[in-house]
Order: sequence, then structure tokens, then C-alpha cells
Amino acid sequence: MHATYYRPGGVYRDLPASMPKYQASKWHSQKEVDRKNANRQGSMLDFIEDFCQRFPKCIDEYETLLTDNRIWKQRTVGIGVVSPERALQLGFTGPMLRGSGIEWDLRKKQPYEVYDRLDFDIPVGTEGDCYDRYLVRIEEMRQSTRIVQQCIDWLRVNPGPVIIDNAKVAPPSRAAMKDDMEALIHHFKLFTEGYCVPEGEVYSAVEHPKGEFGIYLVSDGANKPYRVKIRAPGFAHLSAMDEMARGHMLADVVAIIGTMDVVFGEIDR
Repeated sequence: MHATYYRPGGVYRDLPASMPKYQASKWHSQKEVDRKNANRQGSMLDFIEDFCQRFPKCIDEYETLLTDNRIWKQRTVGIGVVSPERALQLGFTGPMLRGSGIEWDLRKKQPYEVYDRLDFDIPVGTEGDCYDRYLVRIEEMRQSTRIVQQCIDWLRVNPGPVIIDNAKVAPPSRAAMKDDMEALIHHFKLFTEGYCVPEGEVYSAVEHPKGEFGIYLVSDGANKPYRVKIRAPGFAHLSAMDEMARGHMLADVVAIIGTMDVVFGEIDR
């Protein structure tokens, strides 16, 4: 879950072979601890696979509670409608764009990593309202579970290395740093100076849960970028708030901003 688990050349280390377990205490009885540890007896892959098997039933419960709920539909159907054409003009991406009926997902349209080898569908709406954006996000949870399950199946038969064996890119292991001063110096050099990338400019984007997350980078050949522009999806979505809320009640703002799934940190920066 930590941001530094991913690093140039791969990941920090392999998945744990066993899961940490809860311990009995004066606050937790042995019976309660045994229940919590029931799905922690194997590896982390076993633990994640157990989640993938249980989670679809949880989504079914969410839908039982909400999808045909009269009050839920009264608060979301026909609220914050955005047409496909207008969604494109406003710079919408992710579920906000797909909710308006446009089938656009970078994982399918501009594949990166291993997404071209994975089987999943792109959910789209028809009306472009809050209800459709809700339905898109519900279906995306099901599709994400499919993706995770396929990754688990692949990892079971392909243990392989987790980071590149190239000292110019990957830092030395902690074990090597304890015995080798040169490895220690190399470690600090990588983490303080970074990398000198070729001169030029590039734009690269990924399918973020909230939309297209892109980085525009200009390099002059040094170890620090000449210019960086982060294109976070929430800013474009929040910019449309006034237009989407026109003609609605103040209480509808809650539903509209909820379907945007805004994180204000990416906007405030």
C-alpha cells in the first residue's frame, strides 16, 4: 500500500509468504481471534484470493440496498446530467466520461503494463446522470475483482524476479549494504541524485480510479525535471460543478459531488 513499494525497475520486494495474525488479548477473546485469522492461514495471495471470492457478494448487497431503492433513485436519476458531447468538451475522464456513454478507458484504448493481456469490460452509462455514474462505479468494482483474480492466477505460476538486476536503475539490497561500502554509497547516490534522463518532453497517463492521471514532463538532461505538469482528473470534474448543479436544489450538490468522487487535495495543490 505504500507509495515507495513501486520503484524504477520493479517493486521493493516479493509478496509475503504468510499473513500476520491477530493475537488474543484482554480485549479480544480467542474465539474472536480465531474468526479473524480464518482467512490468514496461507500466503498473501491466498488472502487476496479469499477477498476476491467474498467481495462480489458484498457488491450484491450494496445493489440490493441502493440500485432499486426508491429514495436513492429520486436523489440521483436525472440529477447532474451531462451529454456525451459536453462531457468531452469539459475534459471529463474515467467514470464521469463513461457515465455519459463514452467507452473510453486507457487500459483498453492505450494499454500499458499488462492490461492488454487481461480480460475485463468497460462499463458505460446511457443518461449521463448521477444514477448512471453510480452504476458505472458499481460495475467497475466487479471488473476490478476480475482483474485482481487474473493477476493472482498469473503470479501463482510466474514467481519470477520482482525488480530488475541493473545497478544503474535499482538500488542494492539491504543485505549488500551491510557488508559493502560501495553498495551503501551507490544507494545514497541513487536516492539523493536520482536519474539523469534524456533531453526531451513526454506525456504519459494512466487510468486512475477517478479518471485520467497524466504527467507532462520536460527534461533538459539533468537529474531534475526542467518542468512538470500533473494532470489530475478531479480539477476538470469540479470545474463543471456550476454547470451540473444549475436548476437543481442545493441538496442535489451532495449527490453531484459524490459521483465526481473528488479529492480536494489534488485540486488545492
